[in-house]
Parts: sequence; C-alpha cells; structure tokens
Amino acid sequence: MQSIAKTDQEVAAWLRLTMAPGLKPAVLRILLTRFGLPEAVLGQPFESLARVTDETSARAALGAPGADFAAQLDGVLAWRDAPGNTLLALDDPAYPPALLTMPDPPPLLYVKGHPALLHTRSVAVVGSRSATPQGAEDARRFAHAFSDAGLVVVSGLALGIDAAAHRGALAGLAGTVAVVGTGADVVYPPAHHGLAQEIAASGAILSEWPLGTPARPAHFPQRNRLIAGLVNGVLIVEAAMRSGSLITARLANEMGRDVFALPGSIHAPLSRGCHRMIKQGAKLVETPEDVLEELGVSMAPPAGRNAASGQRSLPLPLSAPPVDAAQSSLVPDAQRLLDALGHAPATLEILAARTEMDGSALQSTLLQLELSGHLSALPGGRYVRASHSR
Repeated sequence: MQSIAKTDQEVAAWLRLTMAPGLKPAVLRILLTRFGLPEAVLGQPFESLARVTDETSARAALGAPGADFAAQLDGVLAWRDAPGNTLLALDDPAYPPALLTMPDPPPLLYVKGHPALLHTRSVAVVGSRSATPQGAEDARRFAHAFSDAGLVVVSGLALGIDAAAHRGALAGLAGTVAVVGTGADVVYPPAHHGLAQEIAASGAILSEWPLGTPARPAHFPQRNRLIAGLVNGVLIVEAAMRSGSLITARLANEMGRDVFALPGSIHAPLSRGCHRMIKQGAKLVETPEDVLEELGVSMAPPAGRNAASGQRSLPLPLSAPPVDAAQSSLVPDAQRLLDALGHAPATLEILAARTEMDGSALQSTLLQLELSGHLSALPGGRYVRASHSR
C-alpha cells in the first residue's frame, strides 16, 4: 500500500494536534471522525469541540503551539524527506490496518525502513532484558523459524530477548520490525546502533513519539501496547514476575491476539512470568511449529527473496538437531555430567553431588562441555545446557 504525500501545511496540522499536551489519541480519533482532517478540527469553534468531547480536550486541541513548534515542524519535514523515512498519519492508506482495530491508534507514526512490513502477518517475540544464554538462543531460533515461514517478527529493540529475536528474524526471509519507545531518530540502548541500522535497511523501525524523544520509563508500556496491537500473536520467551513483557501479553490478550509462552525450570526466576501467563491461559509451546500451527501458518517456504530488501535468503532448519545426535561422540564422563545437569541451571556443588566426580575432574569436564558448545556458564557459578532435546 502506497503512502500519500501530505503538504507541509497538512503535516503541520497533524503535528500540532498529536503534540498538543493533554489531547489523548482516543479523543483525537473522536474529533477526526466527527470533523474530518486536522485542519478542519483546528478550524472549529471551542464550543463544537467541547460538545463532542469535553472542555479540557477542546482546550488542549485549540491551544497555541509551543514556541519551538516551527523548529520541530522543520525537523519533521526534513526527516520525512530523507531517504528511507516515512510519516504515516491515521488517514493514510499505508497506515497499519491492525492498529486501526485499537481504540487509541497513534495519530502519527514515524517509520524508518519498509512500511510494507506493517501490512504483513506478524508475531511478537519478547522477553527479559537479562536473558539467559538459553533464552537468547531460543528467541533467535524461534524468530528465525517464524521469519522463514513468512511471519514478520516484531520486538522492542531492547537488550536480551528482543535483540536475539531481531537478529534471528533478520537471518530469515520475512524480516523484522522494531517498535521503539523513543523518537525514530534515537537508538536506545545506544549499544544497538548497528542492529538498528540493519533493521532499517531490510525491515522497519516504528515509533509514535516525536523526533528527538529520549528513552523514558513511562514510554515503554505505550510501546508494548503498540507491539500488541500490530501482531497476530505474542510469544514470551523469558520473563520475571514483574516484567514489561507481561504487560505486552496482557494487552495482546485484551485485543484478541494469541499469547504463547515457553516454559522453563521451576527454579529459574525468568521462567516464573511465563508460567504465570500459562496459568492465566497462554498457550504452552515447545517448538516454533507449535506457534505456527496455532496461527494457521505453514512451514518454511522454499528459499526466496526478502520482499523488503530483495536479498536472497536461505531458510535454516526450524529446530535444532536432536541432542542425542550432538552428544554421540561425548566421552562417558562428559555424557554422565550432561545427563546429571538435566534441563535446569545447576551449581558446581549440585553437579558434584549428582555425579560423585572429584573437583578437578568435574571442572575439567565442565570446561570441555563448554568449549564444545554443550553447555553455558551463567552468573553465580551455575551451568545450563546450550540446547534442549526436542
């Protein structure tokens, strides 16, 4: 769907209303439905706006723009005219249709990259910023599988699970969308500048916040609401009991989207949020195929071209090879130690008790398994398998 170019005057009217302090998106949508485009809203007398909404909203809509509005407008126009940038207003045919089902869709969206991806079936992959190695691996693998199956992967560009999901999706066919809680010209966290450039080149970065808006805690629940509204389903990979990912899941459920969660060890703090969502009705999934089946999506199509970037991509297998095959060459002590580790993080003391190995042999075998990629060392002297049997 092609975006319709707006005149500078039309952009100014949209910007003035979207930046009006105290004018909520849901109220602005009511005004636009009643009076038409922003210029028409701004041309109404106070009494007309107040009758449709309330006096506070009418006052906010007709309030004089700030002293720096002219500079802000110039910045938006310059940003819009730069290659790869798109400004989407609520009346634009290229506005994401999924967001129109929300009661309060953002009146103005800033898009870096390919807006066409906002019209494609998608799934969110979200989770903890403090992801475990296993969690990051799962997020990357699931996202890669979804992307190869034709689903755009949506996440929030945060550390941990989000970053792993974006990278997995970038390696697939369909690509990824990053919904950010800052202005579209701001990268947060700063360490993700390179990742953001990759996403803008072959996917899309989406923001509802004015240009230059820094990261603020209050913005991220808003960003999570946008992620939930944009997708067909949400997968939570790892989440603590107090987690923004659970907000995304709750909002998605309220909007009628499917919610999925990966289970984990009962001893792992980052599994508790997932287990809580499962208790509340989220679908327990163990493989990418579980999610694709629920969403009615077939398995990965033949190798093809990424619609956004035009680059050839080859799909990878949807699942890791069975652990039995990967472990067939392990020496007996290493196999015994890996069996004792199980599928939950364990300390050195626990492993020593389970295997009855002496300290030097245990340390040596752990190092061998870590170097061969069979396990990962976690903070606090714990160890966890690098992959799970299917």
